[in-house]
Amino acid sequence: MSDAAAEIERLRAELAHHNHLYYVLAQPVISDFEYDRMFKRLVELEAANPHLQSASSPSLRVGAPPVEGFQTVEHAKRMLSLDNTYRREDVLEFDERVRKGLGGSTHYTYFADPKIDGVALGLRYENGELVLAATRGDGVRGDEITLNARTIRNVPLRLKLDPVPPVFEIRGEAYMPKETFEALNARRTARGEDPYMNPRNTTAGSLKLLDSREVAKRGLRFIPHGAGELIGVDYSSYRELVEVWRQAGFEVSPLGKHCPTIEDVLAAVSEFEAVRHELSYEVDGLVVRVDEAELLERLGHTSHHPRGMIAYKYAAEQGITKLYDVEVTVGKTGQLTPNARLEPVLLAGTTVSRANLHNFDEVARKDIRKGDYVVVEKAGEIIPYVVRSLPERRDGSETPITAPLRCPSCDTPTLRREGEVAIYCPNVACGDRLRGVLRHFASRRAMDIEGLGEKLVDQLVSEGLVRSVPDLYRLSFEQLNRLERMGKKSTENLLQGLADSKQRGLGKLLNALPIPHLGETMGRELAQRAGSLDALLAAGTAEEFERRFKLGPVVSADVCAWFATPQHRTLLGELRELGFKLSEDAPRAAGGSPFAGKTVVITGTLPRRSRDAAQAAVEAAGGKVTGSVSRKTDYLLAGAKPGSKLSKAQELGVAVLDEDAFDALLAQATATVGPAAQASEGGASQAFAGLTVVVTGTLESMSRDEAKDRIVAAGGKVSGSVSKNTDLLVCGEKAGSKLAKAESLGVTVLDEAGFLAKLGG
Repeated sequence: MSDAAAEIERLRAELAHHNHLYYVLAQPVISDFEYDRMFKRLVELEAANPHLQSASSPSLRVGAPPVEGFQTVEHAKRMLSLDNTYRREDVLEFDERVRKGLGGSTHYTYFADPKIDGVALGLRYENGELVLAATRGDGVRGDEITLNARTIRNVPLRLKLDPVPPVFEIRGEAYMPKETFEALNARRTARGEDPYMNPRNTTAGSLKLLDSREVAKRGLRFIPHGAGELIGVDYSSYRELVEVWRQAGFEVSPLGKHCPTIEDVLAAVSEFEAVRHELSYEVDGLVVRVDEAELLERLGHTSHHPRGMIAYKYAAEQGITKLYDVEVTVGKTGQLTPNARLEPVLLAGTTVSRANLHNFDEVARKDIRKGDYVVVEKAGEIIPYVVRSLPERRDGSETPITAPLRCPSCDTPTLRREGEVAIYCPNVACGDRLRGVLRHFASRRAMDIEGLGEKLVDQLVSEGLVRSVPDLYRLSFEQLNRLERMGKKSTENLLQGLADSKQRGLGKLLNALPIPHLGETMGRELAQRAGSLDALLAAGTAEEFERRFKLGPVVSADVCAWFATPQHRTLLGELRELGFKLSEDAPRAAGGSPFAGKTVVITGTLPRRSRDAAQAAVEAAGGKVTGSVSRKTDYLLAGAKPGSKLSKAQELGVAVLDEDAFDALLAQATATVGPAAQASEGGASQAFAGLTVVVTGTLESMSRDEAKDRIVAAGGKVSGSVSKNTDLLVCGEKAGSKLAKAESLGVTVLDEAGFLAKLGG
């Protein structure tokens, strides 16, 4: 064996081992940096030695170039569906059929396992290598999606069994974790796109993508639940088969339960119903099967389902109400979205009066009309949507819902882009579209323009004072002061807020503008990689965006196209002339900080600071904040009512911090910076611990954002308004009404010198 071949084999084995530790056992033993170093070396060696490529190489996890379509393949052993029921009585009847089928005197037991609401897949291994993945299809034939299945990180590309069986076929469920789904929808919403309806449909759509590199980004998972063709594998019960899967390298459900009697099965049904909503994935019931393999085989199957298995399904909560109108909204990208106006109905503990109709093609497919009685459900018990209409209850007064030919806001003819179901208003000056752009631009997570709320945005657009983002920065005192509810102080505060926002930096600006795919996190990361707007404008091709800034091919193409549009370049030129900061400072993390290079998730209500303030503190200490818990999460900062993220973190062994522990780590982060760096970074020990601070006016030595970061890093909580709960007001030039309010309430006021002295103390 050549040196290259030997090194490739070693790297493949090591990477496969670390993948298993990370994605299946949640017990990583090396850093991401070390893993990435080995991965990069493997890719380099395989590129230089294409004859040594292997279908089981970990390098294929990132996906491959797009395919033209999927081939249909025949399953070696038919993939059956399950008989199902929603009634406990039917479970007892199922047990009676099993008893009769086995002769009445044979002893048997059951195994109950969560029924994941995902997409059924069959995986076939030959001599230990994954050679085929296919969807269920009609049970006899399905679509071959091997490239896509290889991107699912907890699917082993090579079995860990010894000896390796000649044929090992496994059936299971591919699914998208709840928080992955929520994060995906958050990114879509930030881009002005419709959210996906539910995790299951999104998983199915992901697996049918022709570009496996895009599938790799979807964060899908796989849990086995059955066997196909097996040669060289012995087991006597489902419990033993689960152990074989575990030894082979699969992640298996920890919630399966052996049930000696049918009464134990019914008890498991009740127990599981009470906790199923706390899981990190969607489940719609329990699969109940005869545990003994020989007895299950003896019972046989119908043309549809095995006789020794049944699915007990929990009914999703639905409601029936009347759809009396449809409101079409125009998003910041111009996309038109139909929304149902409903007679209020109580659903899953909340009153629902609106529901997303997704798009007009969906409305037509479901034949939903104005005036219909409709069935409403919450997708994942989060997003209300219309399941179907009830045509049998129509009285003839109902009217069809048609896609508008003209924008409901500006009357511009609508358009539909090739290959998309969405309908758009192409007019960038459209009032509703502009309102959406401005509201997002001014929002706290974008440019954080104090005083520019939705009502004022509506006034500015309606009065014709603002027709684009740069127009905001050309507003005069006189123009603003004559508007409703805009007195002298509020006008001064808004003008100050606009002036402050110019210095937020490139990352905030990329998130604030309606650029496809660039939300808060990706905007900041792209800004840090590029360093300046000029670097982004100089990258002339999608390939250059992908190579220089480490963006995926789809994102690179869309972002590059946005920057290449003359209209957008003109807008950016105007912002440059207005004095915007169009660069991004490098991260200021200290190498010895406990948060340096760490990934943190924040959940629940914190007693002393907002979640935004906590995020700013983490980032100032060199960490990264994400929205969902995974095996890459290092810390979960949990406040009151943490929800499912806490249970997911505990399940994965993620370190959980309360705010006291968080403050202790922040203190360590400050200490590791050292005296010189503390002076430059504002890193006092805990000078503001437990204090609520408001910052107002213009500071000479730093921006207000930097002042807020330093307060948070020193243990304080930053608030946007002065109240009886305010402990300190940090006051620069042109402080405005907040200073008068603080003085009237007896709040301690610090000028910039006093603020810096306290930071240093």
